[in-house]
Amino acid sequence: MRAMLIKNYGENAQFEVQEIDKPDVKAGHLLIKIAASSVNTVDTMIRKMGKDLPLSPDAPALLGMDFAGTVEAVGEDVQGFTVGDEVYGCAGGLADLPGTLADYIVADAHLTALKPKNLSFREAAALPLCAITAYEGLMRAGIQKDQKVLVHGGAGGVGHIALQLAVHFGADVYATVSREPQFEMIKTYGATPINYKTEKVEDYVNAHTGGAGFDLVYDSVGGENMINSFNAATLNGHVVTTVSLCELDLTLAHFKGLSLHVVFMLIPMLHNTKRAEHGAILNKITTIVEAGALKPYVDEHKFTLLEIGKAHAHLESGKALGKVVVEN
Repeated sequence: MRAMLIKNYGENAQFEVQEIDKPDVKAGHLLIKIAASSVNTVDTMIRKMGKDLPLSPDAPALLGMDFAGTVEAVGEDVQGFTVGDEVYGCAGGLADLPGTLADYIVADAHLTALKPKNLSFREAAALPLCAITAYEGLMRAGIQKDQKVLVHGGAGGVGHIALQLAVHFGADVYATVSREPQFEMIKTYGATPINYKTEKVEDYVNAHTGGAGFDLVYDSVGGENMINSFNAATLNGHVVTTVSLCELDLTLAHFKGLSLHVVFMLIPMLHNTKRAEHGAILNKITTIVEAGALKPYVDEHKFTLLEIGKAHAHLESGKALGKVVVEN
């Protein structure tokens, strides 16, 4: 089968097409013919940083985490799936788990779910990592109906899913963005856009919460932006972040009594623990999508598997709107 491999990591690392053996199904797993795979920021980090990241596979490496495709074989001890099922998941591309930038993957059935019937393979492939991350963060923070929720990075992969889920759960949702196309995108999802380049935190907190602050802040930007999240949150509020690889003064969080939730959704894959929770979340996501309450925004630029290098470059350019997807 075809596979796009990275032979050497680094800033100038290139993907090369290579014929490798088609994998055999094994117990607890599914053999899946991949139709599409999405590109996540962590994929680009692995490509450039390699073994400086403890989660990176040994080179030559088969990257790619998200997939959507069709089940070709079902391993022993697997229930709930049959040959021909259309599925999606996040199941490879790190540590010792071969990735999705190939024609086939043998995926842990616990990390897989039936894809939403009302999405194409291209759309479904955009969901798993971001949807699991968004859902987990909102659940940990105890999202409730009528809460005021702020999503930093509302047009990003995780952000645009988090705000739709928050709307679905009955919250009053706001999202920070910076470009005109993003404003319209946020509005179509039933949320209120905030231009973080022209509005200060204090200004939009006063405008939208009467100065009290947001009950829940989902920060998909992270890093130094977490100080903005602390400032935007109400007393005893919740802040969720997906990017906390930084040194940060928590004094403000302390005096506001904030609860900080760090989401690192790759833990079940890396440590082979509680993987079934990811499959369960994806099943819930499928239900929400099929009810019409969630739809991934896929970038208009189309890439084939052989163009994965261009897809990475497009994501890194900062010009992508929504998720970048490659199709087999």
